[in-house]
Amino acid sequence: MRITDDRYTRDRLRLDLALRLIRHEARTCTIRDWTGLTDDRIRKLFKSYIEHAGDRKIRRHRGKSPQQPAYFLRNPEVRLQAASLASFLCQLGMLQDAGPDVSGGLVRLRWGERFCEAYEAYVQQHAHPQIGFEHACFLQRALERQRELCIDDCADCGALVVVPVFAARPAECSFCSDVRQRPAAS
Repeated sequence: MRITDDRYTRDRLRLDLALRLIRHEARTCTIRDWTGLTDDRIRKLFKSYIEHAGDRKIRRHRGKSPQQPAYFLRNPEVRLQAASLASFLCQLGMLQDAGPDVSGGLVRLRWGERFCEAYEAYVQQHAHPQIGFEHACFLQRALERQRELCIDDCADCGALVVVPVFAARPAECSFCSDVRQRPAAS
């Protein structure tokens, strides 16, 4: 039996994605929905590969996933980072494809891998990322639905900005407003 056989590909991808999501501190319900693994199997993966490996920095979050769009609008830094994450999601086609409804199917696993790539690119881009993995999942869903948040462009520079759906078009992005507020050098 070879591990590269097609019939084992989905199981291997499922476990690899689950470990990747655990390292991003995704909640168990997110891991379960994206991989199709049981809660018990996810706990065992965490204990075997994370906890017993001595990686104490990774925490298991409990409770409901974030659901407040105001989180992404609370200050200029988070607005800038939300726009950055939205940009990576756009580049990987994640805002046109909300992901298939089939839990753990091969298409869903590939979708999860692409989402992780976008999130990892965002984390590499920022020295102090303000948006955790679960908030990133909510941002993707909110931008896909466009009921609470949507993407617009800065009136000055054309940069991508995340705005509330029913708000007036922003005059400028965080960067342009920062430049405008700085005192002129004498």
